Amino acid sequence: MEHLWAPWRMSYVTGEKPEGCIFCAKPALPDDEALIVYRGELIFIMLNTFPYNTGHLLVAPYRHIADPLDLEPQEGGELMYALRVAMETLGLAMRPEGFNIGANVGAVSGAGFADHMHVHVVPRWGGDTNFMAVTAQVRIVPEALAETHRKLKVALAQRGQ
Repeated sequence: MEHLWAPWRMSYVTGEKPEGCIFCAKPALPDDEALIVYRGELIFIMLNTFPYNTGHLLVAPYRHIADPLDLEPQEGGELMYALRVAMETLGLAMRPEGFNIGANVGAVSGAGFADHMHVHVVPRWGGDTNFMAVTAQVRIVPEALAETHRKLKVALAQRGQ
C-alpha cells in the first residue's frame, strides 16, 4: 500500500481556527509570513493556505466588506487589475493551461470567510484532477506553499511589479 503525506493539512484539521478575519489580519504581517504575493493600493493577492491546487490565489480588498456590490468603483477597477496580475504571475511562474476564477458570496454559497469578499484564482492543468478528491476527499498539492510563494514573487518581479 502506498502512503500519501500532506502534513500541513493536519494543522488545519486539528488546529484552532483563527479569531477574526484573515483578510484583515494578513496585510499587517510581512509578505513571507502572510504569503502575500502582491500589494496594491486597495487590493492585495495572497496564496490560499489550504489550496484547491498548487498556486491557488485569493484576491481581496483591504477594506472589510462582505458583498462585491459594496465595492467602490476604484476598488472594483483595482480588483479586476489584480485578477490580471494574478493570472499573468501564475502564467510566468507555473505555466497553467487554464484558470478557475470565482467568488462565493455569502455563507450559503460556501464562503469560508463570508464577511470579507475575496476572489479565488485557481491555476489548472490538463489531468490535474484525480480520483483522490472524489474517493478519499484528499487533494494532492505537490509543492510547499513557501516554494510556491517564492516562485510567484520572482514571476511578479519579472512582469515589472
